[in-house]
Amino acid sequence: MEEYRKLNIKDWALEDRPREKLLYRGTSSLSDAELIAILIGSGNSDETAVELSRRILEKVKNNLNELGKLNVENLKDFKGIGEAKAISIIAAMELGRRRDHSSALEMEKITGSNDVARYLRPLIGDIPHEEFWVLFLNRQNKIIDKQRLSQGGMTGTVIDVRLVIKMALEKHATSLIFAHNHPSGNLDASDADRKITRQLKDAAAIMDIPLLDHLIITQGGFFSFADEGLL
Repeated sequence: MEEYRKLNIKDWALEDRPREKLLYRGTSSLSDAELIAILIGSGNSDETAVELSRRILEKVKNNLNELGKLNVENLKDFKGIGEAKAISIIAAMELGRRRDHSSALEMEKITGSNDVARYLRPLIGDIPHEEFWVLFLNRQNKIIDKQRLSQGGMTGTVIDVRLVIKMALEKHATSLIFAHNHPSGNLDASDADRKITRQLKDAAAIMDIPLLDHLIITQGGFFSFADEGLL
């Protein structure tokens, strides 16, 4: 009996190779695994690049947002993924985030909580730690600037209310929107969330700068203080 020999990508029919498929059929013809295979270029002694990519995706339940959370060491746990390949995957995921954010930047103005979530989710929706952000808006409700206020925690002590108001005045902002993420995916507003919201709203009101909303953002959804009548 002829000895079985595992086919690698070069042995595949020309039209089935990921690079050739992209070239002749377009990007939409490729699966997520095939796109990742193009990034890593090769597999290992047991798997083709596509098979290895499928296994990586299975590990994150075929969820690209979860794939975007993996770091270099996580990816290097897969046989055939070294530092260079891991960096290629992470760089590609980051480009995807930045593309999403660039699309959000094109919006004319903020008309509701959905706009805020769409704008900020590419920045904080799937990061593994908490970050607190403020959006500065003009009279047309257009975003004139954004600023990260804290990273790694969500308590009143890590948000300098005076600094926020100072920045708003310097930027001639006429309204503010705050947002932070919950890496756990929990959309419930904690006591600390409610407390800092009251503090920020009261401080801004003194300077006649209304707080329009405070959002809790996760990978899969968001909670709006304004929509829930909590402002």
